[in-house]
Amino acid sequence: MSHQRHPGDLPLPTAPGELPIVDSHLFDDLLPTEAAFELTAGLRRHREPFVGVTEDGTPRTGLYRLDGAGTSPDSAVMAARAYLDGLAPHQRAVAALPMDAPEWRLWTNAIPTWHPKGMRLERLEARDRDRALAVIQASLSPAGYAQVRAAMALNANLGELIDDYRDTLTEFAYWFTVFGTPSGDSPWGWQLMGHHVDLHCVFVGGQVVLAPVFLGAEPTTGTGRFEGVQAFGDETEVALAVRRSLDPDREGEFLMGSSLRARDLPPELAGPWNGRHLAGAGSDNLILPPEGIVAASLSPDQRDGLVELIRVYLDRLPGTQAERTLALVREHFDETRFAWRGGHDDECAFYYRIHSPVLLVEYDNHPGVFLTNPEPARFHVHTIVRAPNGNDYGRDLLAQHYRLHHGGHEAD
Repeated sequence: MSHQRHPGDLPLPTAPGELPIVDSHLFDDLLPTEAAFELTAGLRRHREPFVGVTEDGTPRTGLYRLDGAGTSPDSAVMAARAYLDGLAPHQRAVAALPMDAPEWRLWTNAIPTWHPKGMRLERLEARDRDRALAVIQASLSPAGYAQVRAAMALNANLGELIDDYRDTLTEFAYWFTVFGTPSGDSPWGWQLMGHHVDLHCVFVGGQVVLAPVFLGAEPTTGTGRFEGVQAFGDETEVALAVRRSLDPDREGEFLMGSSLRARDLPPELAGPWNGRHLAGAGSDNLILPPEGIVAASLSPDQRDGLVELIRVYLDRLPGTQAERTLALVREHFDETRFAWRGGHDDECAFYYRIHSPVLLVEYDNHPGVFLTNPEPARFHVHTIVRAPNGNDYGRDLLAQHYRLHHGGHEAD
């Protein structure tokens, strides 16, 4: 097991925060130009024509199959209807948007610089907030829901730990939006968006697409009234086991660099906001050539370890859907790559990427944003999951559904 820094050792700020954030709004005009540019990527790009994450700018076709089988959405449908029915009419006007609304692609892992659509959980009555959370719970696996709730709680833990931004770093400073009409037959979905928590869940018949997903925490272990709350243990530990199993004489195939320290990185990977991540907010049309060791070339034990790591991310889905998605990833193991940057001892920060035609995973350790560590550390984690080649936001399956049932046009 890797060493976990004790919360009492965390680099806490000694002066009031300098980020221009008030009441969960980031005033980008008060930021330095470079920081403002990075942190507004989602807002600037969400109306660009959607392509998806590709290797060369052209999405591959025929990777995703609409077959009508899978997880029953009934419980999520009933939860979503109960949530919407419980809202006041003026709330429903912004709580539920059309299935083709551009706000699907408008999100940020940081603090929004715009006024988001959807209902801010913190501003809802407790009974309405519970109904919103019930939609999320009914859509995910128990483990997936627990991880989301842990990340939300750790956001509040951060505010209490540094005793600042107490109107922003809270447990429910997240916007929840329903898209489409919750139904067992017609496509619909939801988005949860805010600091360190961004989920996009789409139901197409009995299939569930959970992508893009951004989950993170700073720090990953709770303190005070959040003692016992932890996140990203498996994402860290299982990955380290995979890295340690790889043959040293094959490092040239998977090692992108041995350090995450800023002085050892190219400038474009040393920034405090995105770090090594390439597929974050505003990167729906990322062109990312494959890098890393080919999964199919690994030994059986090494392949099993990589599958276990992939399961860590897919097991956020309901059981049947998680297995179906894993089977799809296995079909492309000869094109699936694993890449690593950083160390693999009990202390070093690191980054890794799993890149297949149907799954992209990024994990990164970051420097402090609200804490003051200048270099990346294990206790600040960001993770991203996407469905490359056009199935983020369920777009590929949705297109198949509309061709089949509506002549290629989205239903009202």
